[in-house]
Amino acid sequence: MHDLNVLTTFTGGLVAALAMGFVVQRLGLSPIIGYLLAGIAVGPFTPGFVADRHVAEQFAEIGVILLLFGIGLRFHLQELFAVWRTAVPGAIFQSALSTGALALLLRALGWSWSSGVVLGLAVSVASTVVMALVLAERRDLHTPIGHIAVGWTVVEDLLTVTILLVLPMVFGPAEAAGGSALAALGLAGLKLVGLVAVVVVLGRWVIPWALERIEATRSRELFTLAVLALALGIAVGSARVFGVSMALGAFLAGLAVGRSEFAARAANDALPMRDAFAVLFFVSVGMLCDPRSFLQAPWVLGAVLLVVLIGKPLAAILVMRALGRPMSTALPVGAALAQIGEFSFILGVVARALGVLDDTGWNALVGASILSIGANPYLYRLARDVAGMAATGTGLAPGAGELDPRRCVLVGYGPVGMTLHHILLELGELVTVVELNLGTVRRLREEGHQAVYGDVLRPGTLEEAGIHRSGSLILAAEVEDGAEIVRQARRVNPTLRILARCSHLRDASALRRAGARVVAGEAEVAVALAEEVMAERARMEGREMAAGDFAARGASIRRRLYQAALPDGSA
Repeated sequence: MHDLNVLTTFTGGLVAALAMGFVVQRLGLSPIIGYLLAGIAVGPFTPGFVADRHVAEQFAEIGVILLLFGIGLRFHLQELFAVWRTAVPGAIFQSALSTGALALLLRALGWSWSSGVVLGLAVSVASTVVMALVLAERRDLHTPIGHIAVGWTVVEDLLTVTILLVLPMVFGPAEAAGGSALAALGLAGLKLVGLVAVVVVLGRWVIPWALERIEATRSRELFTLAVLALALGIAVGSARVFGVSMALGAFLAGLAVGRSEFAARAANDALPMRDAFAVLFFVSVGMLCDPRSFLQAPWVLGAVLLVVLIGKPLAAILVMRALGRPMSTALPVGAALAQIGEFSFILGVVARALGVLDDTGWNALVGASILSIGANPYLYRLARDVAGMAATGTGLAPGAGELDPRRCVLVGYGPVGMTLHHILLELGELVTVVELNLGTVRRLREEGHQAVYGDVLRPGTLEEAGIHRSGSLILAAEVEDGAEIVRQARRVNPTLRILARCSHLRDASALRRAGARVVAGEAEVAVALAEEVMAERARMEGREMAAGDFAARGASIRRRLYQAALPDGSA
């Protein structure tokens, strides 16, 4: 019966999220709003079907782990160190300013200082899940803006872990509070250092060694299982052994795998469940919401929203400007932090159990979370547009990495791909090869060429190769469902020039309809043989045949062949 309850909750949550997400998408709103509304609809405070909140939270935890693991995969250690000087002081000062501002506002409403400070600490933490999805929507996740924002939330997570250790000492029973706070914090620090050391060892030696042997089996299922086992295993082990959050453990696990050459494939080939489980995070947040709470203490909710939507971004912008960051970077980062999420609830639950936070504070926390998460995509979009106008043209400006017509993504490095690669390099093109043969990728990288190891059928592989800023895509290998690859590339970059190879003319129509120019082996071989026949006949007749005549006759043959295979007769 319990198994049926789990399946019902999972199915009901996904169906509700699909329905609500589709409706709000058609209304021109962010799908995140639909997922939150789905959570309210299947929650205990509204009539009709009621999902099991604890089961939904467990599924949501898997989504958080997979999403943070995926971020860590593409977030290299050098990038983390590069933003550390901004992220550490920025997160500390922004949290302090936000906490102080909310404590003052709540004190004016009759709250105690302790309750105001604790709620302020809770709302000063941003949701990494929300931030990742919003940044990814604008392709800012793996830019300097995204690096600073993610590094900022990593520091906030570490601060929250410290606060969770301190709260029971300050507000718990006298015998618990009498313990040595310094000893507890020291032990937590040693555990964190131990976790980082373990992850470094795993990432440098153990994980690449294991993944290379699994990859050698050529089994996609085994590779998928290996990466999922790594993500979940390190995340759960981090929580059980080292006492940190599973989300932080998953991020560190991603950093470890990301140090290997399997990072792109792990991110795009082995995490197909990530998005579905991440959606359940928003559903589980919506299930916490009692709509009546918005009317029970509107002033408290208004004060929390004022700090989250205005106070936090302003504090972050002020700190970043003081640290020398340009406004074109400070604005988007500040807007990305204008929301609260998973860690806020963890801190709120602990504070509620200790009697520091009452039902009014909890409802304000939940309500502000839902409203700020729903508003965040629009705030970030506005900040991003304003930042674009303020861009300085430096590496930190949002417009960095614009489309370069010389950039080409070449899929496949067989005999055809190899020849094309040499020709394109001679022509001055900037070529990135996408290949599923690990030895070939290693050889290309050793020779100084750009190469991505991954399955092109996974949408993220093309993005990893830089399809959004490339001028052309060439499918030099015959890949399964090439038309779908063309459609995916066209959605990411509508201006892309796409050339696709196929062996048979019967396969050319689907590729052409998807938006590619097609070169079919049957047609090109036929044209080459016909040209040889024409040249031989000219020699036998003792006459010279002009090159233009060859080209015209070849083009005529090619046109007739493609006309029979393609609806519009174009290649």
